[in-house]
Amino acid sequence: MGAVVKLAMTLLVRDEADIVEAQLAFHLAAGVDVVIATDHRSSDGTTEILERYERDGSVHLVREDAERIRQSDWVTRMARLAATEHGADWVLNSDADEFWWPRAGTLKDVLGAVPPPYGVVRAVSRIFVPRPGRTPWAERMTARLALAAPINDPATPYRHVAKVAHRAHPQIVVRQGNHSVAGVELRELRPWAGLELLHFPLRSQEQVERKHRNTLAAWERNLRGDLARSRAGSAEAFHTRVVVDDDALARGLSSGALVEDTRLRDALREPRVDPRATACDDVSRAVDVAVLDEADAVRLHRRLDELAVRVGRYGVARRW
Repeated sequence: MGAVVKLAMTLLVRDEADIVEAQLAFHLAAGVDVVIATDHRSSDGTTEILERYERDGSVHLVREDAERIRQSDWVTRMARLAATEHGADWVLNSDADEFWWPRAGTLKDVLGAVPPPYGVVRAVSRIFVPRPGRTPWAERMTARLALAAPINDPATPYRHVAKVAHRAHPQIVVRQGNHSVAGVELRELRPWAGLELLHFPLRSQEQVERKHRNTLAAWERNLRGDLARSRAGSAEAFHTRVVVDDDALARGLSSGALVEDTRLRDALREPRVDPRATACDDVSRAVDVAVLDEADAVRLHRRLDELAVRVGRYGVARRW
């Protein structure tokens, strides 16, 4: 174990003005020293927020104007910059709607406790549900989904995922979605649950509809436009389908499908992260370890299914 002298975070964003400043302020208060941010064609004020943090030296800003996103390539570039230009010890690879929560102390405290032979750790996402209203998203969104389904299960409407943090390295490769790394030999510490990932993907009607339209536009580049639109439906209908009203909230809390969680709201009200471990935290750690094990099983079964399909196709082709 050793002290984390410098902690970097990579951030890939597009049109996240409603959340990016809170995301930056939270992580800089929680122990991040520098954010390497790639801004992909933002037009809603996100760029100006990043430029303000760039001027005070806390953000290294990269701009990308390519039509199509190359997520893995761009995050890999940022993660390598963290090692080569900023001398980082550890790197968190994040999206604007993700908040890395240390279970005790700061992010540096948690990562500094990882023994030297290990270079990769994972955090399980906690997905907060969208709520109606016009108040700031962090004040409204204090209910999250319980971890009732296996992580990464494709049948789950809100997919719980695991994201990795890693020791900085100039040859690191961050794979699609920030779920794993490659390129260098870094041992993963398992089981481990020192970090959580608080995730706020859908925050307001305007943001949900904009995200829906951006997704539809991406589909149209890869599918016929009519087919993409028929699959997607309208942006307004999508928001109506996903928002959790008061009745649904009460039912979810009563059944245990939803959990009240005000940690981020409270942290943003008072910009200081200093959580205290409790008995509930011990239970939560155990659940995280269990779902990470389930994640591996789900991925393994999925790969086996895909392999069986490929083998079947190959066998048919050989017979003909």
